[in-house]
Amino acid sequence: MESEFKDFRLDDKVAIVTGGNRGIGRACALALARAGAKLAIVGRDVAKLEETTKEISKLGHQVLSIRADITNLSDIEEMVKKVLSAFGQIDILVNNAGIAIQEMVLDVTEKSWDATMNVNLKGLFFCTQKVASHMIAQKQGKIINISSTLGQVGLPEHAVYCASKAGVELLTKVLALEWGEYGINVNTVSPSFTRTEMAKHVLENKEKLESILNRTPLHRLGEPVDMAAAVVYLASPASDYVTGHVLLVDGGWTTQ
Repeated sequence: MESEFKDFRLDDKVAIVTGGNRGIGRACALALARAGAKLAIVGRDVAKLEETTKEISKLGHQVLSIRADITNLSDIEEMVKKVLSAFGQIDILVNNAGIAIQEMVLDVTEKSWDATMNVNLKGLFFCTQKVASHMIAQKQGKIINISSTLGQVGLPEHAVYCASKAGVELLTKVLALEWGEYGINVNTVSPSFTRTEMAKHVLENKEKLESILNRTPLHRLGEPVDMAAAVVYLASPASDYVTGHVLLVDGGWTTQ
């Protein structure tokens, strides 16, 4: 007998979104809430956190705002405690927090290397580790890492960022191998250039923007909602047989 179709609803699920106060993270938080999830939004900008929290509250969903620095392990541990205290469970983790510093290789300093790796890789790793210990106990969970097409292709002035995102994508595969037996799916969404504050340097440079559009078969930049749609799919029951996967949401950028 054919199994019933698994839908995209997330009712009664609890999701954490790091960097959930702006850009792709904000779009993911709103989309997960619309799918029925209870949300914990994590970030460092209190004002932006409050804005997004109010927006989700208007949708009639429970939402918790947590000011935390994911490069600080004690902040991560406190974040997990707050979510469990408020909701009693964690079903979905979206590791979205990230930074990008534009520098040619010879200009990279130890400070900028550490800043990028601490957020993009170290912070993501330890958020995942602390949350997964609870997912293992409950025998289920969905972890979605936000990487970039620059985890697969190089781009001048982005050496450290590319290295950090390549690390995220291979880490995803290892976590999927280790935690599959506990019913935990670990996947990655890899956007190309997306219309966010982080891509401001592209949006304001006509030559760079045209170059990107010419290389993209769909001939447009990504929108945060494009990434959020992929995240909802990977968070939902519809993706229960998908793990260790890198889902490129890039308008065809990497086909060339």
